[in-house]
Order: sequence, then structure tokens, then C-alpha cells
Amino acid sequence: MQTLIDDIAAAIHAIDCCGTPFKAFQPGVGPYGEPQLVKLIAKHLLEKCNDRYPQTKTRRTPDVLIPRLLALEFKIARPFGDNGREAEHWSQNLLHPYAGNVSAIGDAYKLLRYEGEESRAIVVIGYEHDPPRIDISVLVSAFEILCRQLLNLPLGKRHTATVEGCIHPIHQRATIYGWKLGGDSPQDRS
Repeated sequence: MQTLIDDIAAAIHAIDCCGTPFKAFQPGVGPYGEPQLVKLIAKHLLEKCNDRYPQTKTRRTPDVLIPRLLALEFKIARPFGDNGREAEHWSQNLLHPYAGNVSAIGDAYKLLRYEGEESRAIVVIGYEHDPPRIDISVLVSAFEILCRQLLNLPLGKRHTATVEGCIHPIHQRATIYGWKLGGDSPQDRS
């Protein structure tokens, strides 16, 4: 799982370095919408890491499918918008604790219902100032507590990678968090 998270970080770095702005936003990877970013990440994994992620493709469910290997759902957490103002409701992408919604918790339920043979994982990409003005790790810890202690979801060990020096003036650092669903032994959970 750590290799996957590191490879996603490399994809984010490459997308950021190209300097292509998303729509009318400032250049950098931070403002990209989830579907557009996931498509670019999948393309990078297929082109640069095809030996590890053959036949990678984006789908509606799961967001990224690597046949016979992985079913991935992605979420983005951005406490600040492109304009530098704190975004309203930014934490709901992770924390709405109900099946059927579009939060990372909703995605976990969706992956648990997924009938494919692939291992399942949740990936969260968090953007911050450097140093952070709002520490996303608090939100990530709340997500883990909700999943493990209140909802009894089989959330595995947290894996992380950080991309520093992003070119966007607000989204200066990206941290990629990933968890397998099921499959980890209790001592591997953190």
C-alpha cells in the first residue's frame, strides 16, 4: 500500500510541475476537481508504473480500477479555496458518516459492497499551506476514529506521502493518505 501512495504522490508532483491551471484557477495541482485529478493520476500510473498497475482505468465505481489488484476511491480535502479564503464545509468530504453520501466514509461503505475480486482502498489528498494554517491531520484522525470506533469499518493502517513545494500559492503542500479496507491484522492498524 505504501508503494501505491508513493506513486500517487509522484503523479501529483508531476501534475503540479506541468503548471497547467484547472479551468480559471491559479496554476498548480491544488484546484483540480476530483474527477479531473483522478483521471490524471490514473493516466500517470498507467504510463509511468504500468508494471505495477496494468490496465488502470477510471470508472464511476470505483473511482480507479486496477483489474484483479485494486479498487480505489478518492477524496480531496482543501480547507482553503483558490482565493485564499477558508472553504465552507470542506471537512464533509471525509466525515459524513452515512452510507450513500459522497464522503470518504460513504465511499468505504460503497467499496465494502463492491463485488469485484480486487483489494479495496480509500485515498485522501489533502492540500495545505506550508506551514499549515488548518492542520488536515486532525480531520484525518477524526475520520479514522469515526470509521474504527463508531462505525466498525475495517479501516487498515494509514499510509502517507507528502508532496512539498507545490506551485499554487495556497495549496503549497499535498499529503496523500491511504488505507486498505479489510485485510490488515489488528496490530497493523494505526
